[in-house]
Amino acid sequence: MKRFALLPFLLLLPACSSIPQRPVAANREDSETTIYVVRRGWHIDVGFNRANIEAPLQSTLGDFPSARYVFFGFGDKHYLVARHKNFPGLIAALWPGAGVLLATALAATPEEAFGNKHVVRFTVSAAQARAAQAFVWNSLLKQGETPVLLGNGPYPGSLFFGAVPKYSAAYTCNTWAAEDLQAAGLPVRSVGVVFAAQLWMQVRRIDAAGRAGRSAGLTSFAALALLRPSADRRAHD
Repeated sequence: MKRFALLPFLLLLPACSSIPQRPVAANREDSETTIYVVRRGWHIDVGFNRANIEAPLQSTLGDFPSARYVFFGFGDKHYLVARHKNFPGLIAALWPGAGVLLATALAATPEEAFGNKHVVRFTVSAAQARAAQAFVWNSLLKQGETPVLLGNGPYPGSLFFGAVPKYSAAYTCNTWAAEDLQAAGLPVRSVGVVFAAQLWMQVRRIDAAGRAGRSAGLTSFAALALLRPSADRRAHD
């Protein structure tokens, strides 16, 4: 029974070295844009409207000529890139190893592709979106300034890129996604986040608070600021 109890945890690991980023304070005078957070079963991706992706991450868009949106997720290289996925590969993902970034291009909207209940949109400043994109860019393994392309991903319009962070049981796809949202200045906790449900609960809470704040007449930035601890808010004032 103990062996089967491990299965959900092991299945999570392949689907998913830390790169610290200082959260960016929202600039009220900055233009607004959108960051998309998507739950794809056991793991969570972060995406952007193609038109809002800036340099240097913009250099990856040549691989997705017809994309309207591009999503990024992190995972275990040896398992995800393997032709034949098996139980030993799941076990191996428990230990630190090479990571991979999966980029998925969409021609449809995220809601059309994944379903409304699996998509959350955050309205942020352009500076916050740039910070989230910089986190993705810094996570990409490069030769010179060119991301290392490993091959086609598991879905149409998806590609695997080499990753700088190492994948392990303590640093999964969901840890990486939480750190990306932190880089954007969203009030997300990443420490201890391993499972998708842990991050998704935070994402839904932030989204609900933002909706309530906007209903009360607050801007998106002000609503998000209310969710930060008081000391953190003072640091951004």
